[in-house]
Amino acid sequence: MQGKLSYFPSLLIILVTLMCLSCARRPGWGVLLWAVEDEEIPSGTVLRVYVKSNIEKVWVVGIPRKYRKAGDKNKKIEIPLSKLELVGSKRAAEKRASEFAEYALVYAETLQDGLPIRDAPDNGARRVYRLRAGEVIKIIKPVEGVPAISATGDPLPGEWFKVLTEDGSSGYCFSYRLKLFDHTSGPLNSAPAAAEEARDPHLENVLSKIWVAEIYGDMLETGNIDIEAFSKHWGFSPGEDTGVANIFLPNMDISFSYSSIRSEGGDSWRFDGAPLSMSLRSPTRLAVQFEEGGRQGNLRRTVVFVNIPAPLDDIILQEETRRAALFHDVYIEGPVFSSVSYGRLYLSEERDFLWEGLERLIPAVIPSAALGRGKIEMRLFLAENLSAQYDGAITFKFKSINGQDIPVNFFYKIDSGNELGGLSLEYIPDSNIDNNRVISRDSSPVIIYFYQAD
Repeated sequence: MQGKLSYFPSLLIILVTLMCLSCARRPGWGVLLWAVEDEEIPSGTVLRVYVKSNIEKVWVVGIPRKYRKAGDKNKKIEIPLSKLELVGSKRAAEKRASEFAEYALVYAETLQDGLPIRDAPDNGARRVYRLRAGEVIKIIKPVEGVPAISATGDPLPGEWFKVLTEDGSSGYCFSYRLKLFDHTSGPLNSAPAAAEEARDPHLENVLSKIWVAEIYGDMLETGNIDIEAFSKHWGFSPGEDTGVANIFLPNMDISFSYSSIRSEGGDSWRFDGAPLSMSLRSPTRLAVQFEEGGRQGNLRRTVVFVNIPAPLDDIILQEETRRAALFHDVYIEGPVFSSVSYGRLYLSEERDFLWEGLERLIPAVIPSAALGRGKIEMRLFLAENLSAQYDGAITFKFKSINGQDIPVNFFYKIDSGNELGGLSLEYIPDSNIDNNRVISRDSSPVIIYFYQAD
């Protein structure tokens, strides 16, 4: 009898458990992101969700009455987890479907082999998927992103979309090489997704780097950074997100439309559909070959680009910081300087200057059109044989009566050992400057000495 009594509590527990399971709340309602082709259920449809299977990676959903086929007794189907967004209540799902409605039927076919999907709407972001030409993807929504910029600095046509692939990969894709279309019924013809083993890791490495003009590498090697040149962003852009490769150099701005990038063996590749190829000469040097028209017909040219250790904008910022520190050293020695023969010089923290009483320097040093005010720049570098004699070079950009800036350059040396403090300036003729580097002194230098003034 005692054994029978102990049996009933166990049976009761089992019955209660089964009742709880049978009354367990079902997943709810969701919005279909990718059309169910067999049942012809369009994307954007609100569906009742009965079961989520993490093992099979599917939802079990009900087929709405309007999409059931005649005589079909099966009222439920399985949908891959990635192709439906679970929302919750039916009302919430209907609201989400309304928000999705504008792009619910919008898909896209990729026009470029290798077009990337990225983990953020930025063509510098990590690639999460590479599309094949003709592959169809689902457009989820447009998103704000970093504009895709050509090598000349102009924005490229198109916009960023959040997208979904047929196999469930998601991310962001720029639309320049996408052909958008509406799909309401029928099959979605799609090229097979790129196989992982078919990817070219050497090409991935090249595309992941920023290739800039060879002259930038030379500047970094010498330390003579020309901010104005760096701000041009001269370089080579393979145009992975747009299918348009661009070569942008001084006196050269050429674009090439292509359909794919194919290996030619080793570390060489060609751009299908364009007279363009590239080869990796070293981990940091890329040779780009292209054809351009001329009087003698098409000419084959080769231009070398380099990969640098930091983005151009970061290098510009570092150089601007260095120049600001140089000016600060001069400024704190004043900021007002006085000379018996050459007037009075006022400096501001914003690098403005006012120079009074400079008449004796006109026109031999300072052009007669120059006004006595302007901006100071620390843009010049000294040749090695001069760097021991001076603290640096300073440029006074004078405002002029015709509205143009007139740069006048000087060596400078701070005399901190003097009890009164001082600043020595020595005029540098333009002929003694090669690009942004001072290579020699004037044969008959004009030297100005200022004392610190109140």
